[in-house]
Amino acid sequence: MPIRAMKARGTGSIINISSRSGLVGIPLAAAYASSKAAVRNHTKTVALYFAQRGWKIRCNSIHPAAILTTMWKTTPGIGPDREARMTALVADTPLKRFGRLDEVAALAVMLASDEAPYMTGGELTIDGGLLAGSASPRGQPRT
Repeated sequence: MPIRAMKARGTGSIINISSRSGLVGIPLAAAYASSKAAVRNHTKTVALYFAQRGWKIRCNSIHPAAILTTMWKTTPGIGPDREARMTALVADTPLKRFGRLDEVAALAVMLASDEAPYMTGGELTIDGGLLAGSASPRGQPRT
């Protein structure tokens, strides 16, 4: 819905999809990470712009990590060790799995709904705990 229509309606919600890569540095993907960081900053700038004008249009961003899309389904290739490569791709993720598209969609639905009227300029990560830090093996504290 264009901003003009949201203003006429008196309310609206813009949801930008960024990436976990927009929150942290990615050495081998500088252009990608930089573009996703720009989406993050743009979201905050737009949110402040609307709020400053008293418009009830919210703007937030979602920052997914490894979500099992077509890109990830083809990245590890094919062959008998494909499952092992898939497991290795999420080995550093505390939940040890890829996220699903419906999980990202659920966040977008919440942000678009009337259940989030006070949230603007925010960012939600959906990354299986990746940005929370490293899980200790077998519940043992790391030294």
